[in-house]
Amino acid sequence: MDKKNALRAGALAAGTTLMMLLMSSPALALTRDDGDDPGTGLSVVETLGLYVLAPIVLFAVIAGLVMVLDRSQEKHRVTSRNVRTRPKADAKA
Repeated sequence: MDKKNALRAGALAAGTTLMMLLMSSPALALTRDDGDDPGTGLSVVETLGLYVLAPIVLFAVIAGLVMVLDRSQEKHRVTSRNVRTRPKADAKA
């Protein structure tokens, strides 16, 4: 029964992908619209810098700021070396 469901899901995914490819025909991109004024294209270096290097640098800057500006106290951090098993207050019955 599991194989039948997998086959059904694969057929659905393939059909959906095919319909999306057919609906977004690249032939429509060949005709220019009125007032269309495209700029110059990006070079390979500009494309890599914009879509690869810039997000990596942005992620590194944000991660660095989070680590540097971390104000949490050591006793609140959960690690295997500072787990306390004794309660701080004594229970009175």
